[in-house]
Amino acid sequence: MKSFRFDQTLRDEVTARLGRFDLRRRVDAGALKRAAVAVVIVEADQPGEAAFLLTKRTPKLRAHGGQWALPGGRVDPGETIEQTALRELHEELGVLASTDDILGTLDDYPTRSGYLIAPVVVWAPGITVAPNPTEVAGAYRIGCGELFRDGSPEIVAIEESDRPIIRLPLPVATVNAPTAALLFQFREVALAGRDTRVDHYEQPVFAWR
Repeated sequence: MKSFRFDQTLRDEVTARLGRFDLRRRVDAGALKRAAVAVVIVEADQPGEAAFLLTKRTPKLRAHGGQWALPGGRVDPGETIEQTALRELHEELGVLASTDDILGTLDDYPTRSGYLIAPVVVWAPGITVAPNPTEVAGAYRIGCGELFRDGSPEIVAIEESDRPIIRLPLPVATVNAPTAALLFQFREVALAGRDTRVDHYEQPVFAWR
């Protein structure tokens, strides 16, 4: 299994790749509500290795309860996507990061449930994760190398759409889009240095609501 060292070299490489990336950001969100998520690079449970934070939402939540997600939420009036990602990271997981910890951003991803999600990549060394039980049932450090598993991503046709869905097999579960799409672009652009688009990938029907 591929692995990544959690060190300054990785931070510099990810920053450079995101800086070179031809970012696609919609000026007008149209009928969609703007949202932002944090793709947080942390030290794995295995010391010295890089991981990212993945959460499982509590089943009681009105929207997307029980689903696998990245920390994030709707952009409040007057907020930038970066401010939203940092605020939600603090509210959901108790992790306090600053704008200096932001390495860059990835493409907007439109969802069937009415959001336009902007992923913000954050570097977070030496943190303690304290999930907010009203929103988060569990938080996990997933090794970045897990995104490069053989047979990953899984691209699957569904009857309900002419676009295929994307999902990622991870140690805790098989994760579906939109989270899978965002993490796949993170893999391709930030970790592998390949310009890859993901907005053509569909979400499973249960995520349309």
